[in-house]
Amino acid sequence: MPSSSISGPAPVYEDYTRCIHCGLCLNACPTYRLWNLEADSPRGRIHQMFHIFQGELTGEAHVETRISDGFVDHIEKCLDCRACETACPSGVEYGKLVEHARARIERSYERSWLARATRDFFFQEFFSAPHFLDDAARLFRLYQRSGLQAIARGIGILKLLGLAERDRLLPRIDDEFFFRRIGSTFASVGPRRARVAFFAGCIANVTFSELQEATVRVLTANGCEVVVPGEQTCCGALSAHSGFREAARALARRNLAAFRLDDFDAIVTNAAGCGSTLKEYDHLFSSDEPESLQAGAFAAKTRDVSEFLGDLGLTAKLYALRHRVTYQDSCHLLHGQKIREAPRTLLRAIPHLEFVELPYSEICCGSAGTYSVTQTETSLQLLADKMRHAQSTGAHTIVTANPGCILQLRAGVALHHTNQNVLHVVELLDRALVSP
Repeated sequence: MPSSSISGPAPVYEDYTRCIHCGLCLNACPTYRLWNLEADSPRGRIHQMFHIFQGELTGEAHVETRISDGFVDHIEKCLDCRACETACPSGVEYGKLVEHARARIERSYERSWLARATRDFFFQEFFSAPHFLDDAARLFRLYQRSGLQAIARGIGILKLLGLAERDRLLPRIDDEFFFRRIGSTFASVGPRRARVAFFAGCIANVTFSELQEATVRVLTANGCEVVVPGEQTCCGALSAHSGFREAARALARRNLAAFRLDDFDAIVTNAAGCGSTLKEYDHLFSSDEPESLQAGAFAAKTRDVSEFLGDLGLTAKLYALRHRVTYQDSCHLLHGQKIREAPRTLLRAIPHLEFVELPYSEICCGSAGTYSVTQTETSLQLLADKMRHAQSTGAHTIVTANPGCILQLRAGVALHHTNQNVLHVVELLDRALVSP
């Protein structure tokens, strides 16, 4: 059942009224750009959230009577990409507002028994126990490798069940999982310049093992000793973004215990979505809670891998890559963490690499955590626009900074037949470490 209260610091009156309804966020919002509906714009959603907040504040009505189907629909159609935060002249913390709106929905909105059970399991249980992810990955790998997937696609049963598009977005499960590296330490190549803890995440360990390995290789090649703490777990981003704040807080507590901050110069992640949440762990705990100070210290020590390498400086020799590449900004790196130049600087450091800016790279690709599963039609609309712009660059490779974006863009390549590669920034750096 939904919790009876919202955990952690909740938005106050000033958080909502900071929005001056100027409209500068409108063109930055992917859903407003698609539909031109005020209710599906940032300021429109804030207006709806504030209406509910006022009802709770004044006690005029129970919150249960104010959370309508329409409110839920508009809030769930939001990608939480936070592009509106970048555009906002008033400093509205929209991401915080929408997460708390979703927590209110989970607390009070009546869903079907099946929807409630599915969401409770996925956001409260699945990510908290690594064996669930390991078992599910092995099952999906069997489905993909055994020919069952090809048969299901061929006979049309997926289309009949309404799962065809979701199946096309399903990532390829790795042959070997990065889980086997959890608890390992990797020595620096040459003199040690830094000692870092690598935050490996969860789903990336079964679908992006090569990216994980490449991240370790690039860090060690540039003088970093890399430790992969053994007790780490999911960052909690998907739970927090979906309104399951207590589940996110529980995962945060486990990570706070797993990383001994004094032992490391930085906590490094290669997932922009994870990094944004890790850097905001202090938002999950009130100032009077015992975890508050540690969460703040943890957040302050977290770095995206491109940010960290940009600050540290590259010392490893990079060989020429004669590729034409473009870069898609990952929303939670650009808008959540305010990091734009670091990945571009790293790309430009590769000799003979031709870098071309992607039009509208600041607009979400449609991945947005679980959005491609829960709002598949809208996700694919955004993806179609993204692939059209990617093709216009003439780039052979699309580079980005988040595993979820990579999955979405690879699906776009397959759906729109663009014949492009999709890589993480670190994967391209890793390739440049090897002499041709």
